Amino acid sequence: MQKMVMENSIVSEFEGILLKDSDPFSYFMLVAFEASGLIRFALLLLCWPVIRFLDALGMGDAGLKLMVFVATAGLRVLEIESVSRAVLPKFFMDDIDMEAWRVFSRYDKRVVVTKMPRIMVERFVKEHLRADEVVGSELVVNRFGFATGLVDGDIGFISSKVAKLFVDDEPSLGLRRATSSFQFFSICKEQMHPPFITDENCHDHQLPRPLPVIFHDGRLVMPPTPLTALLILSWMPLGIVLATIRIIIGVMLPMRIIPYVTPLFGGKIIVKGKPPSPISGSNSGVLFVCTHRTLMDPVVLSTALMRKIPAVTYSISRLSEILSPIPTVRLTRIREVDAQKIKQELSKGDLVVCPEGTTCREPFLLRFSGLFAELTDRIVPVAMNYRVGFFHATTAGGWKALDPIFFFMNPRPVYEVTFLNQLPAEATCSSGKSPHDVANYVQRILAATLGFECTNFTRKDKYRVLAGNDGTVSCTSLVDKVKKVVSTFKPFLQ
Repeated sequence: MQKMVMENSIVSEFEGILLKDSDPFSYFMLVAFEASGLIRFALLLLCWPVIRFLDALGMGDAGLKLMVFVATAGLRVLEIESVSRAVLPKFFMDDIDMEAWRVFSRYDKRVVVTKMPRIMVERFVKEHLRADEVVGSELVVNRFGFATGLVDGDIGFISSKVAKLFVDDEPSLGLRRATSSFQFFSICKEQMHPPFITDENCHDHQLPRPLPVIFHDGRLVMPPTPLTALLILSWMPLGIVLATIRIIIGVMLPMRIIPYVTPLFGGKIIVKGKPPSPISGSNSGVLFVCTHRTLMDPVVLSTALMRKIPAVTYSISRLSEILSPIPTVRLTRIREVDAQKIKQELSKGDLVVCPEGTTCREPFLLRFSGLFAELTDRIVPVAMNYRVGFFHATTAGGWKALDPIFFFMNPRPVYEVTFLNQLPAEATCSSGKSPHDVANYVQRILAATLGFECTNFTRKDKYRVLAGNDGTVSCTSLVDKVKKVVSTFKPFLQ
């Protein structure tokens, strides 16, 4: 493998260089939607023509300051930090210019300069792009922890901060746009503009890649550009009506009829493989072991089988349990108690379990718990995957009761269900294999079926990244419960 030459230091613009898009508008729209709600989201969209007009007049960063004000004024800094930690990295990563990143990654000391407030990009740039420093404006925060909507530092101030980082030694290279208004690039020994061309002799697998985004939160699937945001706002009233109809159909109609009705309302279920037939007279049912993509996995599996299969659950909301067209068995996360519950349900018939313990949106599988392998040898792996257009059907920081509603609000939700063969006896614990080995084997064959990657990440890892906790919430008083409900509904009330 060719050894990569490491230079001294590099300074790069974020927007328009490391990111392909030089316009940060969609990222402020994400902050407005995820940290506040629809009203602020719509208000910022209404301001878009004014922002474009200010930019066309060449009025410095007036348009940018207007975006910052509308998107952040009155928000808690903790809410903005939460969006920066859990939502923005996914959209940043999707917009990364890999050629610029490959040039950037060759240097020892890496500095990124952004037009956005530093709080919005610092976590992503340092953790995923491995930058040493991030220079940008600072949000002005009052003594109560709320953003005023103002920023401390203009383009000239940012340029001076960069210059202070290189008092003793000039940057070896500066990556900039041809139209950049930053003045600090004059101190760089060399400057480079896009397009960037990497070494033709260096194969793609030899080049460094940014650290992937495995966990992310937020409801929006696509970056809310002005056109996309307008489509989302226009669709939402119809989407709410459509979701209501779809949920009523799922709850009221017999399971064997739903597959024929679903296409009439825009849904689609693709079934691959041969589903196992129910076996009468057996003292144990089949345990369907599924990948966990959304809360709808067990429901879609039952729809594909045209019969209600009970599902074990951990922390779904009471509303989701009420709306569920299939029986649910709530587990406690106490291993002995949960094992007894699952054994009892299997003695009655078939059962669905998602051993990842939580959902993952990206093409990765979290570590499988080995509990299921201890309880039965009749294991049928099922690879579940889904596609949606506007809204994600999972959340770590929001109200989980809205998950099925957001799923059904999508214009054409699609689910793929792939049934694999039942595990042979030699691949189960009855042959002497450990539950850990069986769980890892099932994880590998499901990942191979979907084209995903296996990881050792767990539910706790996901919630530490997205919510800053281990996913366990304890409300010890009525006051705590009220506070939780208020904070949940806040994005939809503002």
